[in-house]
Amino acid sequence: MAVAGVRSPVTVAGPRRIRTGFLRTVAWPSAYDGKIRRTIHPVPKPDAPRRTRPDACPGALQVHEAADGPLARVRLPGGVIRADRLRVLADCAATLGNGVIELTSRGNVQVRGLAGTAPGPDAVPAAEAFAARIAAAGLLPSTTHERVRNIVASPFGDRDLVDALDRELCARPGLARLPGRFLFSIGDLGLEADVTYAEGRLLLAGRDAGIGVPPERAVAAMLDAAEAFLRLRTTEWRIAELADGPARIAAALGGAAGEVRPAPPQPREPGVVAQPSGGLAVQALVPLARLTPEQAHAIAGLAAEVRFTPWRTVVVRDVADPERVRHGLAAAGLVTDPRSPWVGVTACTGLPGCTRALADVRADATAWVRAQSAPAAVPVHWSGCERRCGLPRGRVRQMVATADGYREEGP
Repeated sequence: MAVAGVRSPVTVAGPRRIRTGFLRTVAWPSAYDGKIRRTIHPVPKPDAPRRTRPDACPGALQVHEAADGPLARVRLPGGVIRADRLRVLADCAATLGNGVIELTSRGNVQVRGLAGTAPGPDAVPAAEAFAARIAAAGLLPSTTHERVRNIVASPFGDRDLVDALDRELCARPGLARLPGRFLFSIGDLGLEADVTYAEGRLLLAGRDAGIGVPPERAVAAMLDAAEAFLRLRTTEWRIAELADGPARIAAALGGAAGEVRPAPPQPREPGVVAQPSGGLAVQALVPLARLTPEQAHAIAGLAAEVRFTPWRTVVVRDVADPERVRHGLAAAGLVTDPRSPWVGVTACTGLPGCTRALADVRADATAWVRAQSAPAAVPVHWSGCERRCGLPRGRVRQMVATADGYREEGP
């Protein structure tokens, strides 16, 4: 007997090898009628960057076959997640995955190691059981658009615009064709998102589009820009990859692209934070962006809703007793002290999750942090190979694994 709501997975392209693994699609009956559909990409123009492989960004239905098993990613527009849904994710990680929830650089979450079958007599593949459980929890509102719901926002901002953008994005059928790496941003977080709405302006790949947009038109303008990108693209995944992309899309919308605008600073340090709209929030750093199920349950016990950020922190907003919340997060093993040596330390997946990695960078980064007494002067990123996945923007001290140990680069 199958888990309700999930059919057997459909394998795409044989499966097709993607970098370190494979791409698998989990079929979903509300959007799947038994026919296998193949996405047809137009032939790229000679002057356009050529993508020689399909977009392999994982989702909850299209999982990535990593070295340590299938990886599923769940989009959280604006990083927002209710406590009850966080508990579901924690239980899924514990019973179906490798026991860890990972935070991504877009405020989303992912679970690795969805190998084998789910516990129980039905022998349902773990990846399918995961999709069924998160869908039942309300974390998969659109099966057609699940990989394109990439929306970041300040954790201290109003979520109304995020919700409206998510809702209207899923209501435009054609936007399901957006690449999984295409990014929307409410407010300029310095991520050079493909389409940003900030302070009444539209930004395209970080450049001012020369268009003033009132708040009531923000969602429509952002989605119109995304549709313009689809009309212009061939194999490109991002606006910045499209030849003169910002200028061409701005022209299609009646504007003229200008210079890259400097992003305002965001409060990223852990601790108690004054919210721009008043009141207090508590921000905690998740070491190496990995939450155990026990930590996730502890977070869920502190607030009805939390927000994950692109800088791998968790924010609890509008707290009446910030010290109680801060203590609860610290007791769970999260970092709430801005003087902690964990501040600014990041790492890629490394061994054993990535076959390209030359070292268990997370274990090595942890050992390094434990030998420190204060944060480093600049962020430190640990990479398992020369690809340097997850490298933050800006000035970064890099620890790159080689066959002979680590090579240190940067300031």
